[in-house]
Amino acid sequence: MPNVAQSTETTDWVSRFADEVIEESERRAPGKPVVVASGLSPSGPIHLGNLREVMTPHLVADEIRRRGRQVRHLISWDDYDRYRKVPKGIAGVDEDAWAEHIGKPLTSVPAPKGSSYPNWAEHFKAAMIESLAEMGVEFDGISQTEQYTTGVYREQILHAMKHRGDIDAILAQYRTKPKAKKQGQKPVDEAELEAEEGSGAASEDDGSSGSAGYFPYKPYCGNCDKDLTTVTSYDDETTELAYTCDECGFAETVRLSEFNRGKLVWKVDWPMRWAYEGVVFEPSGVDHSSPGSSFQVGGQIVGIFDGKQPIGPMYAFVGISGMAKMSSSRGGVPTPGDALKIMEPQILRWLYARRRPNQSFKIAFDQEIQRLYDEWDKLEAKVADGSALPADVAAHSRAVRTAGGELPKTSRPLPYRTLASVADITAGHQDQALRILSELDPANPIGSLDEARPRYDRAEAWINTHVPADQRTVVREEPDVELLKSLDEASQQSVRLLLDGLAEHWSLDGLTHLVYGVPKVQAGFSADATPKELPPEIKTAQRTFFALLYHLLVGRDTGPRLPTLLLAVGQERVRTLLGE
Repeated sequence: MPNVAQSTETTDWVSRFADEVIEESERRAPGKPVVVASGLSPSGPIHLGNLREVMTPHLVADEIRRRGRQVRHLISWDDYDRYRKVPKGIAGVDEDAWAEHIGKPLTSVPAPKGSSYPNWAEHFKAAMIESLAEMGVEFDGISQTEQYTTGVYREQILHAMKHRGDIDAILAQYRTKPKAKKQGQKPVDEAELEAEEGSGAASEDDGSSGSAGYFPYKPYCGNCDKDLTTVTSYDDETTELAYTCDECGFAETVRLSEFNRGKLVWKVDWPMRWAYEGVVFEPSGVDHSSPGSSFQVGGQIVGIFDGKQPIGPMYAFVGISGMAKMSSSRGGVPTPGDALKIMEPQILRWLYARRRPNQSFKIAFDQEIQRLYDEWDKLEAKVADGSALPADVAAHSRAVRTAGGELPKTSRPLPYRTLASVADITAGHQDQALRILSELDPANPIGSLDEARPRYDRAEAWINTHVPADQRTVVREEPDVELLKSLDEASQQSVRLLLDGLAEHWSLDGLTHLVYGVPKVQAGFSADATPKELPPEIKTAQRTFFALLYHLLVGRDTGPRLPTLLLAVGQERVRTLLGE
C-alpha cells in the first residue's frame, strides 16, 4: 500500500491540476500556503451537484497535502445571500408562511419546523458539514454572514463603492438588457440565476441603478430586513449612504464606514473574495463559461481589488439515475447525506475522483448501484493484485484515503447485490441475515454482521428506501401445489436434479454452479461446460429453469440472484416449496 504522504500516480487529472496550482501559487504568493476555494449557498438542501463544487478542489488540495505542502481549502458559506424562493418539498415548511421571508438573508429566515438549528442557513449547512466529515473532506468554513456583519469586508466595500464607475463600465460590456428607467433593481437575468443556483453560486443581479447612478452594494432594510432596497445617494468622503425600501417604505441614511447590514452584489462579491483570500484555484459550473457570467465578469472585476482570477476548470453537471438536472431551490433532490445512506464514503468519493471535472456522470439510486458496486469490487481486486491501470490506481487511492489516513471501511466487503438480496428477503431479521451470510463461504464463515458493516447497512437502507414495494421479495408460505402438478417431465427432472444437489452444493459458489449446471446436464453436457462449449439454446433453457424456480419460491418471474435466494430461504424450506 503506498504511503499517503507520497504523491499518487501522476497520470490522473488531480495530479495534473495539483502541479499547476502549486506552480501558480508559488508565482503569486511564494512560500505561503496554497489556497483553494469552494462556495456553497444553503438556500435549501445542498445536493450532489453542489458536491462537485467541493470535491474538485478537495481532491486537488488533498494531493497537495500528500506532497507535504501546506494548503487551505476554503468553503465560503453564502449564508448572507437573499432568500430568493421557497424550495418545494421541504418537510416542516409551509410555502405560504415562508414566502413572507423572501428577500431576507438566509441566516434571518427561520429553520424548518422541528429543526434544532437557529435559522434556515444553519439547518442546511449542518447536513452538508456532517456528510463532508464522513467523506474525509478537510476544510476551513467561512460564514459570509459573519464576514459582512462584523465588518471584515468594510474596506473592500468602501473600495468597491469608490470604484463603482469602473465596475459599472465592466458590467456594461455584457449587459444585454437596457437599464431600468425607474429607481430600483436592474432586471434580473433569470437564466443566470438558475445557472448560478445549480452550480452552487449565489443568486443576485449585478447591482442597482437609478437616477443616483450605479451602486455595487445592497443594504438589507433596517425595518423589514429585506434587500428590496434602492440606494438613493452616496458620498465618498463621508461614506454617507441613503436608501429606501421598496417593500415597506422605510428610509434611512447611514455611514457605510460603520454600517454592517448589507453586502456587495454577487458579481462583485465573488471577485472581491478571490482577492481578499488569495484564492489560487476554484472550479465553477459550466454555466459560468458564457459571456457575462459571474466567473467571466469576475475575471475583470478582480483587478479592481488588486487580485487575480483563480485558475480552475468548468465542471459538468452531476445527474441522478432517472432524474433531471438538480436545483437546490426546487427541493426534493438527493443530497450527499442521502447518497451516504446507501453507499459507503469511498464509493461516493470514487465517483467524483475517477471522472475529469468536465465529464458529466450520474449517481445511481436505482438498480444500477449494484452494478456500480460490482465495478468497485473488481477495481479493488485489480489494485490488490497489481493489475489495475495507473489512473485507476490513483482514483482508488483518492477514494479510500486522504492525506490524513484511511477512511473507515467494511472488514468483510461481501457483494453489495448479495447483501441487498439478503436484506430484502430477511426484512430486518438480523439473526436470519447472519445465518445466510455465514453460509456464503462455509470455509471462512462470517461470525457477526458487524464484519459486513457498514456495507450491509447501506444495502439494507437501499432496499428499504429505493426499491418499490411491488419489487420486494416475499417467499411463499406454502408450496404452489397446482404449479407443481402441472409440470411436464422435463421440468420435474430439472427440479429433481436441483434437489439432489442441494446438500453437496450448499454455499454461494456451490449453488451458483448447481443452478447454472442443471440445464447443461439435462441437455447431455457436463455441469462444468463453458459457454463456448455449449449451443445457444442452453441459455434459453437456463432462463426457463430460473423462471420456474422463481415462481415456485416467490411467485414471480424474477427475483434476487437464485443462489442467494436459495440460501436465504434455507435448505429445508426450499425442499418443501419445490415439492419434496
